[in-house]
Amino acid sequence: MSREAGMSHTESEIASQPDRWRRAIELARRADGAARAWLPRPGERVAVAGCGTSWFMAQAYAALRERAGHGETDAFPASEARTGRRYDRVLVLSRSGTTTEVLDLLGALRGRTVTVAVTADPAAPVVAAADGAVVLDFADERSVVQTRFATTELVLLRAHLGEPLDHLAADAESALAAPLPAELTAAEQFTFLGRGWTYGLAQEAALKLREAAGAWTEAYPAMEYRHGPVSVTGPNRVVWAFGEPGRGLAEQVARTGGRFVAPARDPLADLVVAQRLAVAVAAARGLDPDRPRHLTRSVILT
Repeated sequence: MSREAGMSHTESEIASQPDRWRRAIELARRADGAARAWLPRPGERVAVAGCGTSWFMAQAYAALRERAGHGETDAFPASEARTGRRYDRVLVLSRSGTTTEVLDLLGALRGRTVTVAVTADPAAPVVAAADGAVVLDFADERSVVQTRFATTELVLLRAHLGEPLDHLAADAESALAAPLPAELTAAEQFTFLGRGWTYGLAQEAALKLREAAGAWTEAYPAMEYRHGPVSVTGPNRVVWAFGEPGRGLAEQVARTGGRFVAPARDPLADLVVAQRLAVAVAAARGLDPDRPRHLTRSVILT
C-alpha cells in the first residue's frame, strides 16, 4: 500500500482504483472463487448491512440487485438491521472487519441465517463471525476515509450480478484525468442527487466531502430535490447529479444561480471525481485528508 511521492495516502488510493476494479471483476468471474460460493444467489431474499460508507454501498447494491431481478434486497445500517425479518442470506460490508455494530449483528444472526462478510482483512474478527467471507485485501487502505475499498467492493457486487463492466476501468481513468473546475473547489455548499442505485453514491459523495474537508453537503433522491432542498441552492453552490437527473432539473438549478453538474460517465466513475474534489477542497481549506477531524479508521465501541 505504498503511495507516490508528493501524494497523500488518500490521493494514492483514489488513483489506484482502475487497477483494483479490474481485479475485482476478475475475482467475481472466477468459477471457483469465494464470490461465486458466498455472494447472494438469484431468488434469495437478502439483507445488506454496513456502517457509514459501507451502508451507502449496501444501498447501491440492494437497488441494483432488485433492478436485475435477483430478488428482494433490503439495506440497513448495521445498528438498525431488522433481525426479526426472514432472510435467506445477510451480507455485511466492513473494510476493517472490526466494527462493533457489524460484529453484534453477526452474533445476533448466528445459527439463524446464512451470513457473509466482504472485508479487506483475512484475519479480521468479521471473517470468523460470518459463515463465509469474500476478502478484498488488494483493495485495503491506510486512509481513514474510504475510497478504493468501497468502490472495489461495489464493482465486485455489480460484476457478480452479471453487469457488463468492460467500460468501467476506462471510465475511472477518465475521471482521474479530468480537470477539476475552480468553481467546484471554491464552492461553499454541495447537494448531491441520485436515483435508484445512484442515491447511495450521492450519499457517499456527500460523506466524502464532509469527512475529508468538513464541507457543507447534503444528499437526496433526485426527484425529492424540488420538495424543499432546492431552497438552499444559489450562487457559489453546486448541485451534482449521479446518473439521469430528471426532467427540468438543470434548468431549475440554473434559475437559482447555482452550478449544475451531471457527468456522462458510469456513475461509479463519477464518484471518483467527487473523491478527488473532497481532497481538493480539503487542501484549499488547509486540511489533511489523511487526518480527518474526529474520525478513526474503525468504530470500536467499549
